[in-house]
Amino acid sequence: MKKVLLFSLLSTSALMAQVEKKDQDSRSDIQYPLNSTGSHYIKATFLNQTWLRLNENNPGTTVLEDPANNTFDIGLRRTRVQLYGQLTDRVFFYTQFGMNNFNKMSGYPDGNRKVQPFFHDAVGEYEAYRKGDSFVRFGGGLTVVNGLSRFTQASVGTIMTMDVPVFAQATVEQTDQFDRKLSVYSRGQIGPLNYRLAVTDPFPIESNGKVAPGITSHSVYAQKNHKKQFQGLLIYNFLDTESLTTPGYMTGTYLGKRRVLNLEAGFITQKNATWRTVASDTVYNNLTLLSVAAFADMPFNRATGTAISAYLGYFYTDYGKGYLRYNGIMNPASGTQRPIAGVSGTQGNAFPMFGTGQVVYAQVGYKLKDDLLGEQGTLMPYASLQYADYERIHGGMDVFNVGINWLVKGHGSKFSLNYESRPTYVNDRDPNYLKRNGRKGSWVLQYQISI
Repeated sequence: MKKVLLFSLLSTSALMAQVEKKDQDSRSDIQYPLNSTGSHYIKATFLNQTWLRLNENNPGTTVLEDPANNTFDIGLRRTRVQLYGQLTDRVFFYTQFGMNNFNKMSGYPDGNRKVQPFFHDAVGEYEAYRKGDSFVRFGGGLTVVNGLSRFTQASVGTIMTMDVPVFAQATVEQTDQFDRKLSVYSRGQIGPLNYRLAVTDPFPIESNGKVAPGITSHSVYAQKNHKKQFQGLLIYNFLDTESLTTPGYMTGTYLGKRRVLNLEAGFITQKNATWRTVASDTVYNNLTLLSVAAFADMPFNRATGTAISAYLGYFYTDYGKGYLRYNGIMNPASGTQRPIAGVSGTQGNAFPMFGTGQVVYAQVGYKLKDDLLGEQGTLMPYASLQYADYERIHGGMDVFNVGINWLVKGHGSKFSLNYESRPTYVNDRDPNYLKRNGRKGSWVLQYQISI
């Protein structure tokens, strides 16, 4: 304990003493050993993702109260610092502090741009069982350990596409804190089976920093009759098991360093999570989210370093009858309203990301040979598609992305150029439903540094 206390007070320079090479992405972590073998340690990491974006705005968008058909902005998608470590053979801790979606609109018009950073994670774990690669751990705190899918708890510093499929973070910023929840959980690896099970105490919708939506004939998050949330994820590993040091976070791509082929199934459930009015009566709805998916990430040619990565998932999303929510990542717009019945936040780059219905999500990428660009690394093109069949949208909703990663030093230093195409909507003849009204696009250049 004396060593841990000394570290927390004085050891900034000591943290720089040792750098460990990570096998999954060739990046370096700052590591401080707590014993002679290094099995007990503390690590510090840093992640920063800078975006330069040119966005075709949705119809009716205003920026700083001025009409804006197009927007160019600069922002920080994510800036994070992690501190975690193995304190004893059985005790592990993990913390993460940082901010997200910081651009010129942060805090506008009546907020404070300086209050963005917060603790994303603060969790402690106890390992109850270990034999070879198999283990069972129990933990609790503010954590990203979730059910539903690997992208509900993605390691954002290792994703292949420029951003995660955010719809899979199903309750994000509604009853959680940027996908993190106050939970007690168990996670582990038993032979080829990886599992995580959690009991969560959801945040009330009124505390998310926005005006809670009023109860209507369409389902919205309930403001009474609070219940616990239950979630789980089971993953069967046909080839290599995955690196599962930190709680929750699942690697996006190993860049050919592992042979991974998985089948997964996940769920999130909560009783009385949403409500709506039916003939002037209040009706509660249960939240039921289910998914099944396959994930492959492996070398294509070990001699040259080429690799493939692919994911295909089906999601059943029942938030209650008529639920639909628009969302725009680091939205460049200052206005939020458009004349679309029952939804808000429809300006800028927003689209109906979450809703009651069904979603199919797929992505695929191919890493070209190592040192394709000499000392400047290599390239990895990719594409993704989200197709949603939501109750309140006629004709479905499809968003696709195409892009390329320039892997200067794996995930540690990389540029990503991405184009996204999304649909826009207006009210149908029945104002309870939406119909398509064209498409808009967005170009983003990201630079990521990860230590």
